[in-house]
Amino acid sequence: MTLSERQEEILNRIIREHIHRAEPISSDCLKNKYKMGLSAATIRNEMQKLTDMGYLYQPHTSAGRVPADKGYRYLVDRLISEKAEDLIKAEILDEIEKAKKARDSFTFLQEISRTLSSFSSGLVFLHLPGEGICLREGWVRVFRDPEFSDIKYARKFLLMLDLFEKNIDNFEVNDFSVKVYIGSEAPIPRSRDFSIVMSKCSLRKNETVLAILGPKRMSYSKNIPLINSIVTILRENGL
Repeated sequence: MTLSERQEEILNRIIREHIHRAEPISSDCLKNKYKMGLSAATIRNEMQKLTDMGYLYQPHTSAGRVPADKGYRYLVDRLISEKAEDLIKAEILDEIEKAKKARDSFTFLQEISRTLSSFSSGLVFLHLPGEGICLREGWVRVFRDPEFSDIKYARKFLLMLDLFEKNIDNFEVNDFSVKVYIGSEAPIPRSRDFSIVMSKCSLRKNETVLAILGPKRMSYSKNIPLINSIVTILRENGL
């Protein structure tokens, strides 16, 4: 079912506010923050329609709404089609130039992973299948997310990461294109509460998997263009 322009705006606002606030979003929040020209009652009515269609859900009877996987997928598909990486490429070109000076391939990979981590909102993962190398950057950043104050959630993330590493060949990713797995879309168990943004590229002639992992409430608008930018720069520069 196609969303109306109003429904699409409301859905986008709720997703972005939830990513920022890490809490259910109410109609009053949208009405007070955004000049949408709509009453709170009209916004609530549209939110209920979006809930009935599976884009949102209500965690508690008196709570606002939270994006469902279908809602995140709606946003992600549009971000991928927008090709917004040019907005970020300029910011990381200097970092890539520094990484090019690395004395060996392993140091170069470390620099690339640190560059990704410094710009991303999740845990960065680099994998070289041919050499059995896995690099991870950004532990402190990802564990600052409020979800990780719940020790059970933190354990689930570590279990998911372990399964991701062991089953990475099961993920369908094409060279130079970004793939996003939202929640249970990932071909591994324990993934329901998390998302993975990933791509393949060649780093110094080594096939490499780049990925950013984190809560489903990750900043897709940052992480998707970021992966796109890194992959594009590496390809254009023959790195």
